[in-house]
Amino acid sequence: MTDMRVPFASEAITQQLTDALALQRKAYFAHPVPTYEERRADLRQLERFIRENMEAMIAAVDADYGNRSRHETLLAEVFPALDSIAQVGKHLRGWMKPRRRAVDLRNYFGARNRVIPQPLGVIGVITPWNFPINLTMIQLTYIFAAGNRAMVKMSENSRHLAQLLIERMPAYFPPEKLQFFDEAGGVGVEFSKLPFDHLIFTGSGQTGRAVMAAAARNLCPVTLELGGKAPAIVCDDYPLQLAAERILFVKYLNGGQICTTVDYAWIPEQKLGAFVQLAKKILPKRYPTLETKDFTSIIDERAFDRLVGALEEARSRGATVVQLIPGKAYDRAIRKIAPHIVFNAPEDCELMQREIFGPILPLRTYAEIETTIDTINAGPRPLAVYPFSYDKRVVQTVLDRVMSGGVSVNDALFHVGQHDLPFGGVGDSGMGHYHGHEGFETFSKMRPVFYQARFSTMKFMMPPYGKFADRVLNFLVK
Repeated sequence: MTDMRVPFASEAITQQLTDALALQRKAYFAHPVPTYEERRADLRQLERFIRENMEAMIAAVDADYGNRSRHETLLAEVFPALDSIAQVGKHLRGWMKPRRRAVDLRNYFGARNRVIPQPLGVIGVITPWNFPINLTMIQLTYIFAAGNRAMVKMSENSRHLAQLLIERMPAYFPPEKLQFFDEAGGVGVEFSKLPFDHLIFTGSGQTGRAVMAAAARNLCPVTLELGGKAPAIVCDDYPLQLAAERILFVKYLNGGQICTTVDYAWIPEQKLGAFVQLAKKILPKRYPTLETKDFTSIIDERAFDRLVGALEEARSRGATVVQLIPGKAYDRAIRKIAPHIVFNAPEDCELMQREIFGPILPLRTYAEIETTIDTINAGPRPLAVYPFSYDKRVVQTVLDRVMSGGVSVNDALFHVGQHDLPFGGVGDSGMGHYHGHEGFETFSKMRPVFYQARFSTMKFMMPPYGKFADRVLNFLVK
């Protein structure tokens, strides 16, 4: 996640950020409402950048991670970004049209109401390290579709990608339209203090609180995409083999470093052993060894040490720890931790209290669905919940009683990739949305405009009030 531990930025960096914002704001005031053709041109240019620099970006992300599966970068970053641009392009003309709203005809004959989507201006984007291509390009897609300009601050763990974007993007977009910044010497802190017209942050809850506090000084609206402990709930009627295949794919994708992954899973009491045995068969086929290029490294040593420490804490306190592939449990040299399952972990251990963000899957058992609902509701609202059941009543019960940012039924994660669905958290997992029409609206001012008619009854409703006003008002309040 985005790290903002460095407390101070140099005066030169602060001035650079301030100047960049001033440049973009000046350009916005000079041309505040780009046409449909101009916005489509921006989207095509963004697509051109992705296609022409795809291999370089894949290599940069791989270097930032130490080892990032090429297939996962294509699957979870490049394809969603290109697909998002294509889908937004199809809807953009319709999204830009003013929307009619009803007029109170008792008062205004011939008047009109419209809601006009207009660009906000300059949008600040703070991008995390776990999916830096996806979470930069898709956000820019909606920002440009809404007619805005953007400043993007990359994570300190995305140094190679940040350098590539800083060097190459000016050939595609001028600085008054788009600028990138690396994290160095407190840039993140100063960035979040800028008086943007909107700020979107993706990262940890702790840092999200700091970003929101900084933005509040400028009354800058924020969209926060955070995380939390997203649960899967495997119900007794759902095929266990299918549930295991789907949950384990999502859990160990990107080395488990996904805010919407399955953080932990609820399994019926009588099926715990069978689920573990299935996992021990499935995972070696996907990741034969820790060294396979298909299994992504942990992003840095600090995260590696935290995960190893949490795993060992659970083990030392009586939890059952099951390694799912042969060989080493972890390898510091390549920052990889073997996929693990943990059950019977103490409630107050780190694995059960904190978002894991790694290849460790705690399992919990239940006899009644009420147990899972009550336990989930006792904690912060998660970014996602994943019920596995063919029983529509059970699924609806989970939907009604467990609030989360999003839901995938009978799978995990995939609601995020649906471009016509809004994506966003709730409570501790975030606020606001992007993706889909809601993404366009997030970066637009949905501006209400009332057009008065040539003739208005209000002409007869002004002081000094007389008998006509009495009759009209008495009629209106009946």
